[in-house]
Amino acid sequence: MTLHLRNDFATAWQGSDPFQKADELQGVVYRNVKGRRTLQFEQDGRKYFAKIHHGVGWGEIIKNLLTMRLPILGAQNEWRAVERLQQLGVESMTAVAWGSRGWNPARRHSFIITEALENTVSLEDYCARWAQQSPPFSIKLRLLSALARISRTVHGNGICHRDFYICHFLLHENERFSAGEILVPRLSLIDLHRALISDTLPQRWIIKDVAGLYFSALHIGLNHHDFLRFVKIYSGKSLRQALSEDAAFWTQVQDKALRLDRKINGAA
Repeated sequence: MTLHLRNDFATAWQGSDPFQKADELQGVVYRNVKGRRTLQFEQDGRKYFAKIHHGVGWGEIIKNLLTMRLPILGAQNEWRAVERLQQLGVESMTAVAWGSRGWNPARRHSFIITEALENTVSLEDYCARWAQQSPPFSIKLRLLSALARISRTVHGNGICHRDFYICHFLLHENERFSAGEILVPRLSLIDLHRALISDTLPQRWIIKDVAGLYFSALHIGLNHHDFLRFVKIYSGKSLRQALSEDAAFWTQVQDKALRLDRKINGAA
């Protein structure tokens, strides 16, 4: 058994089985699928999110492996990813409790609790009207730059999100910037339960991540020049050098994003 509790949770749950306490949490349920429940709850006047895993069973694990997908076996992925992002200086959730018990990966009982990120808006919602009303160029450029730098840091340090879409980037509204300010937008990367961390991250996983991000931004009013700006910042090279040396990578990213768009949206 592995257990980490912040002091306030250790005090509140003292003398109790923390796994039972996690199972008994009540609040607004956001997801309840086989083996995993996600909810928001309050404790001592503060809001938190909890993800409680009870294992998906051997059938689901085998099905994932047969389709070349990595099965999610519990909350450990998210705990490790949050911890690693903190080390890298990438804003994310703040984990306050994590526990895992059971040797059988198909029946492992685990949970993670994180502080709710309040006064935030997803980039998907923030950019929703851009296609109809283009934002000031400086705002678009700052957000593109922030996304590219976070993506470069994450992938350059062996982390693959696996659900890398703009809806999983939260903009902190209490620090929202305007066209006349020089503030860098503050973004937090969330929903890390499928994250893959590896010293030698295969390029196909990086391509999948970047393609997912590209796909999720295809219909918010960005143009080809915006894509090239992202390429330049993400690569850390001149645009000429990036398009020459990494041509195969960016071609695969674009092709994968457009295939996904055709599949999801029926785009021509």
